[in-house]
Amino acid sequence: MKIVLHEPGIALNTGNIGRTCAATDTELHLIRPYGFVISQKEIKRAGMDYWDKVRLFQYVDYEDFLEKNREMFGSGAKLWYATTKARQAYTDVRYGPDDYIMLGNESRGIPEEILVEHPDTCVRIPMWGEIRSLNLANSAAIILYEALRQNGFPELSGQGELHRLHW
Repeated sequence: MKIVLHEPGIALNTGNIGRTCAATDTELHLIRPYGFVISQKEIKRAGMDYWDKVRLFQYVDYEDFLEKNREMFGSGAKLWYATTKARQAYTDVRYGPDDYIMLGNESRGIPEEILVEHPDTCVRIPMWGEIRSLNLANSAAIILYEALRQNGFPELSGQGELHRLHW
């Protein structure tokens, strides 16, 4: 699986998403411009000491991202666009093991010019009432873990040990 952040604006969100990517062996793709400097201490703090375990890819813009990943899309991988405007819920679709999940900027989301070209691969997280959106890091984790669940949590350990006692 791959998480794509289109023009992320908040270092703490990107750091938290990086930590989730490290914990799930998921690639993290970042599309510029960012609202922060990638070396900022906030992004490193949010990702804790896991940044060396993140497979990070960076792109100049959306077109650069598409160009550099053209081969994957040609081999059947899908690009899912997370947006509050989607017609289908994130649980209504079938994710493949090589798919990409894109999330947009915290305040603007993914540009509508991109979304309108891909209505069948837009997904949303259902929310109650007048709530506009969830935190970006939470949204990434929700959708990523559903995609991983559908694929049987490949190579992820589900059992840990207690610190002082034993099961």
